[in-house]
Amino acid sequence: MSATLPHYDPSSLSDRLRNAQAMTRPLMLEIIDKACRRFPSLGQTERTARLMRLIDVEAWADAAMALMELELPLWHVRRMAYDEGEWHCALSRERELPDWLDTATEGCHGDLAIALLSAFVEVQVRAVETTRPSVPNVRPAAVSLYEPASCENFS
Repeated sequence: MSATLPHYDPSSLSDRLRNAQAMTRPLMLEIIDKACRRFPSLGQTERTARLMRLIDVEAWADAAMALMELELPLWHVRRMAYDEGEWHCALSRERELPDWLDTATEGCHGDLAIALLSAFVEVQVRAVETTRPSVPNVRPAAVSLYEPASCENFS
């Protein structure tokens, strides 16, 4: 954890979002506090001010989309569908790929904003879980005793 981000903890939000009945201002501010790395460092730019105006007027779906635009600029909404009383939202880095090739992150809930934010939080959790080294991995050199062998029968 960084000293500048003492509250950053997206993994604790998944259950909270799943159990929420509807989006509220305290829940949205908690998501910003615990799952957003860029928002605190941006200061009061136009985009953060716009997000805060959307929160003030309780435009939750628009606020969720604006938050994703701020925090995940390389991710896009791949799919939003309403089926049997639930919204299903999928976020993807490559939305032009066919479904079977893409690894989209999905969230679902009865409330559209919570479904969007569930997918957003899942992306943030995956980003925390995957640690990338600053230097690319190099394969170890082949063992000098290693010798390839042919297994085919040519008789």
